[in-house]
Amino acid sequence: MSIKKYQNQSFTNETFQLEECWFVNCVLKNCTIFFAGGSYEMEQTSFENCQYKFQNEAQRTCQLLGQIGVLPIPQTIPQTTQPPNQVN
Repeated sequence: MSIKKYQNQSFTNETFQLEECWFVNCVLKNCTIFFAGGSYEMEQTSFENCQYKFQNEAQRTCQLLGQIGVLPIPQTIPQTTQPPNQVN
């Protein structure tokens, strides 16, 4: 997996697989962020009104946290396996 560095940029309405990105001084607005539980890097980056899609290990961790009362449990937890084509 290759990692792409984004520095001093703003993104709106884009889609990212978090494990493939390194954000430095970025702002993400109304973006969709996929996260499967792997390593990622970010520094001084903010997220505004973004949607998060948890996959694989990350999704199972969220389910466990919901079951033990740390996170609210949604009515259904959709299985998301692949992000849509990324714009980057």
